[in-house]
Amino acid sequence: MEDDNTISVRARFSTREAVELAVEHLVQQHDIPRADVFIQSANAMNTAGTQAAGGDVSQGLEARDDAALEGNIEVSVDVSERQLADVEKALTEAGALDISKH
Repeated sequence: MEDDNTISVRARFSTREAVELAVEHLVQQHDIPRADVFIQSANAMNTAGTQAAGGDVSQGLEARDDAALEGNIEVSVDVSERQLADVEKALTEAGALDISKH
């Protein structure tokens, strides 16, 4: 980042769908390079969140029961101080359960 005053922001989400929305907003609305946004399990387990969403809940079909619902998903991104409020708002609007700054 060009700005020396960067802050690492981490947000936890319960669905992969919410994560994808959050990343889309960060990239498209706030011009954060996609390569600067990281997604990982919030714990040591492989997970798609804690709630079925998207392809795991198909319209008109039985919900899949094999989704890896082992915990929350974490999105992390380093932002400048001037971007912080907008990024926190975007993460909240996408459904972040909690947001931390480091």
